[in-house]
Formats: sequence, structure tokens, C-alpha cells
Amino acid sequence: AGGAAWQAVVTSSLTVTAKNGYFINTSSAAITATLPASPTLGDFISFIDYSGTFDTNNLTIARNGKNIQGVAEDLTVSVERAGLTLVYVDTTQGWLLQNK
Repeated sequence: AGGAAWQAVVTSSLTVTAKNGYFINTSSAAITATLPASPTLGDFISFIDYSGTFDTNNLTIARNGKNIQGVAEDLTVSVERAGLTLVYVDTTQGWLLQNK
């Protein structure tokens, strides 16, 4: 049990790791965060808009072959100061929003 292991501020695209939290700084450019290729039940990943600029430079969460919210599409986050956590459940639903 426990919370996310928070990482240093991110300023460029990356592949994220389960059970981590990421402060995403899109003040200079949009960023793509690619989800893990082989998640397991209960894996979670958190994201926070560090600079308040997701409305200008979006965060794209690349699904990496797994569904997000039951759909085979990447997730674009375009709300200023958004914070969200995705939890992996199974191949049908994939990653679900725990909070947003």
C-alpha cells in the first residue's frame, strides 16, 4: 500500500512507470506521456499540471496498445491545472480515471 512515488518536474516527452506521479511542465511545448506496455491490475499513474499550461500546450497520454476508459484512443488533457490518476483494470477497459 502507499501513494505514488513523485518524480522531478518533467519538461519533455517520456514513458511513464506504474506507481509514480509526474509533475508535467508544458510551458514550452506539448508533452506526450506514454503509458507502460505491460500493466497489471491495480497499476496507477498520476499526473499534475505543474505550470498551469495544459490548456495552451496539452498533455497527451499515449495508450501504448491498451485502452483508456474503454476506448482505443490516446487521452488529451487540455484543462489548466488538471490533476488525474489512471488505474489499470483489464484489457477491456484498460486504464480508468480514478480521479480527475
